[in-house]
Amino acid sequence: MQKIDELSSDIKLFDEINLKIDEIKTASEILKYEHDDSISIELEKNIKDVKNLIIKTEQKILLNGPYDSNPAILNIHPGAGGVESHDWAEMLFRMYTRWIENKKLKYRVTDYLEGEEAGIKNVTLTINGANAYGLLKSEKGIHRLVRISPFDSNKRRHTSFAAVDVIPFFEGDIDIEVKKEDLKIDTYRSTGAGGQHVNVTDSAVRITHIPTGIVVSCQDERSQLMNRETAMKILKSKLYEIELRKKMDEIDSIRGEKKDIAWGSQIRSYVLAPYQLVKDHRTEASAGDVFSVLNGDIDLFINSYLEYNSKLPKI
Repeated sequence: MQKIDELSSDIKLFDEINLKIDEIKTASEILKYEHDDSISIELEKNIKDVKNLIIKTEQKILLNGPYDSNPAILNIHPGAGGVESHDWAEMLFRMYTRWIENKKLKYRVTDYLEGEEAGIKNVTLTINGANAYGLLKSEKGIHRLVRISPFDSNKRRHTSFAAVDVIPFFEGDIDIEVKKEDLKIDTYRSTGAGGQHVNVTDSAVRITHIPTGIVVSCQDERSQLMNRETAMKILKSKLYEIELRKKMDEIDSIRGEKKDIAWGSQIRSYVLAPYQLVKDHRTEASAGDVFSVLNGDIDLFINSYLEYNSKLPKI
């Protein structure tokens, strides 16, 4: 059904572009022989619509990875720095949820841990909708913030880091073995920010995969059983992503590439002082309206990454 929906969407987009082009041709022919303001206005509108539809088509073409159409799991984890980095993690959380809402995608917060003074210590979201993983995979990496700290009475400039991890979410069964003896399962009381799903019983579930040290939690569902099922899906998705990464590392060793995965190797910087600029260090894309970006306007960076990624050598 998902594949049928995707193909139907492609056909609809193709038909819409053709219709707009026909209308442009008709309006152009009429304007050759007579001037009509209403037709001129309609022509300009149709040209603008076609440009937007072409951009949308280009994005669809670039979203051709094997898991681009999957839902996504997005995790935000602050770096060292206490309240500063916790606050930065919450700012990123707000940025992504705004972007998700603007794109008419849907998300659920499956795990949420508040900071002691401000911000958040950890948050995990699952995002559903057209090409959720394909669009958000550009955000994986270290994000750096430079600003005058609101928590510093001396108004000094601070640099904060937060790690964003994005992996495809596999809702069905994944062909990957998880042994019972490799799992440590704990239950605890939900500690989210509040709302109807925060329970007064020990319904939240934390699963530790002992061989890899991966820890996943879920506290959003209404029962312990449902939280356990969702946590297992997230764990399997993470383990599957590790297997994929191993294969990619083998390919990289064949290519002879060396990747720096150090904590300080940020993919993007958000500078609020002494000047204002957001810059992606992979694609060189930049924007001066930092507050617009932090309010969810990140399409420039996503599209730039998709174009950049399409030009990387493939094996």
